[in-house]
Amino acid sequence: MKTIKYIIAILGASLLLSSCEDMLDRFPQDKLSPETFLSTETELRSYTNALYPLFPTGFFSDGQSDAVIGRNLSDEMRGARTIASGESDWSWTYLRRINTFFEYAGNCKDDKLRNEYVGLVRFFRAFFYFEKVKTFGDVPWYDHTVGSDDPDLYKARDSRELVMQKMIEDIDFAINNLPSNHDDYRVTKWTALAFKSRFCLFEGTFRKYHAGDATLRTLPADAKPYTWYLEQAADAADKFIASSGYSLYTKEGPDASYIGLFTKYNISEGTNREVILARDYEVQYSVTHSANSDYTSATLGKRGITRKIIASYLCKDGSRFTDKAGWETMKFVDEVKDRDPRLAQSIRTPGYCRLGTDTKIAPNLNHSVTGYAPIKYFMGPEDDTYQQSYCDLILFRAAEVYLNYAEAKAELGTITQGDIDRSIKPIRDRVGMPNLDLTVANANPDPFLTNVVWGGFTNSVLLNNPNKGVILEIRREREIELLGEGFRYFDVIRWAEGHILEAPLLGMYFPGAGNYDLDEDGTADVTLYTGSSAPAGSAPNTFKIGSELILSNGESGCVDTHRDSRPGWTWNDERDYYYPIPVKERSLTGGVLTQNPGWNDGLTF
Repeated sequence: MKTIKYIIAILGASLLLSSCEDMLDRFPQDKLSPETFLSTETELRSYTNALYPLFPTGFFSDGQSDAVIGRNLSDEMRGARTIASGESDWSWTYLRRINTFFEYAGNCKDDKLRNEYVGLVRFFRAFFYFEKVKTFGDVPWYDHTVGSDDPDLYKARDSRELVMQKMIEDIDFAINNLPSNHDDYRVTKWTALAFKSRFCLFEGTFRKYHAGDATLRTLPADAKPYTWYLEQAADAADKFIASSGYSLYTKEGPDASYIGLFTKYNISEGTNREVILARDYEVQYSVTHSANSDYTSATLGKRGITRKIIASYLCKDGSRFTDKAGWETMKFVDEVKDRDPRLAQSIRTPGYCRLGTDTKIAPNLNHSVTGYAPIKYFMGPEDDTYQQSYCDLILFRAAEVYLNYAEAKAELGTITQGDIDRSIKPIRDRVGMPNLDLTVANANPDPFLTNVVWGGFTNSVLLNNPNKGVILEIRREREIELLGEGFRYFDVIRWAEGHILEAPLLGMYFPGAGNYDLDEDGTADVTLYTGSSAPAGSAPNTFKIGSELILSNGESGCVDTHRDSRPGWTWNDERDYYYPIPVKERSLTGGVLTQNPGWNDGLTF
């Protein structure tokens, strides 16, 4: 049984019935018995299945960052976040389910079985709290169910340190008690190790780059230093790499293995041992997402990669594309030639064919706001109907753990070429790219990656680091390898580089009006014009410059669709790294629950 698929399909049914007849034999149908609740494996599994929807649902991308944008910008990218009146992301429903489990888990008398499921639920509690800490910073820690008359219902926020240390306790218990088999759709020991490397890397780098942050100043005097969290991240990743048996997917060769990861209806098909955990989708159970329709509709997602990210891809020989003279004004067909093969496996480039077809298709500016049309999770034409995509979506994969390992070691200042060889090298080997050289990277840091005009990294802690060059290269590798997988926004947050989100969100470069062949098949794909109407003999897709297509320099330049949608917005370092606490939640506690810095909710306590 593929867990995540069936969880969604049966959520409306009772989570605790092993069978109707068996239930009748043991206790009345109209109530649950505390003496027997969660005493069997069937009950333990059924109850915990309802926690899997804690993971991201549906098609996800980096749609609120400088990497992937769409037809509508997120509130984060428009500077339009407001203080919610109700729960918003402050919901604690899943935590109540989690803590209820612990109250009854003792009814299972099989120690090994009980500890396995306690480990699973403690994994989910750590996962739940990681999302809360990323979003709000300090939050209340609850390790028991809270009734309406419980004073803890109105408690203050606990320190970030307390919550993180509780998360460490939970994840370590999970690592020690979850099964060590490989399972595409259920949480295992290896999922827990991968997750530990993820959240400890986040916390270590957040504390390193946010030194002096108003919320971090509330940490207790004996709080662990940022290096401790980085060491935990590196150790978890090291154990995963050494012992898990997972490796990178290379079955389809350097020109197809990377995209092959994201175009599988069932991850388990093809002996894919890179994916640690995926969400299973099946059209026959109406468990679907919207990837294809987002990519092929003029009114839905219209997702596009930004020019800044495209420019970040290295050339195929390992040299820097942005070192080339005139790269800023290169047309599409020239800029994508001889680049890191992941570029052609991430966006439509000349020669691209839809999955299952031999028909070449060009980027379509009607379907992508930048022209750089993404293809991750883009399946064949039969999935184009709205909400009819059903390829599996990846939640954890080995390449991320490799990147976590490399970054943690680099931020600690202990990284060696040997560390790079066991983390970055396999990722580049998959696509036939040269390895990263530690000495060369530190001797000659890439100026493009710190260029303010292009939204480069400018945090002084980074710029004054002797390992700046290799840290920048690892960030580049992360940006490219994990593109569109939901990491970018909170990577920017943990690195304290929020100003990056102020930079223009540019697309393809066009020197002016004319016909453009974007797939090099000898036929124009798009016509740009400045007159009252498109000229005779225009391409199938036509755009009037200045109204139907905005260019950064007026009648020439990069596509700049959102130029006028966020006027005057600037990132506020004193406010925007955290989300605000909803007004209702603060009111219920009489101000015991404090607001995050910089957010004025009008309450006087």
